[in-house]
Amino acid sequence: QVQLVESGGGLVQAGGSLRLSCAASGRAFNSRGMYWFRQAPGKEREFVASISWNAGRTYYAESVKGRFTISRDNGKNTLYLQMNSLKPEDTAVYYCAAKGGAYYGLEARDNMDFWGKGTLVTVSS
Repeated sequence: QVQLVESGGGLVQAGGSLRLSCAASGRAFNSRGMYWFRQAPGKEREFVASISWNAGRTYYAESVKGRFTISRDNGKNTLYLQMNSLKPEDTAVYYCAAKGGAYYGLEARDNMDFWGKGTLVTVSS
């Protein structure tokens, strides 16, 4: 089992920045690919970014490429999402997720093994 707890969400003006964290506990964090998804009101949960177990590879949704950076610290069992140049359309609940096995970058939400409960990001215009 892997327990995931997100933090760092909040209210920010358009153009601002936030850094989300996801603290992991339990087994095998260091061997799993890690993912950020988000879900805006009335919309489906969508992929945002992912990182391989050793941080050697990352993958981003087109909508956030160049603005968001995913990273991880395996020594601290923590995943991060640095979000810059935020836009109102980035408003959503952000979830971290973990998946074992091979890392393919872009993954469907149904393929995740474990989920956190989410943290709300609100970007005002």
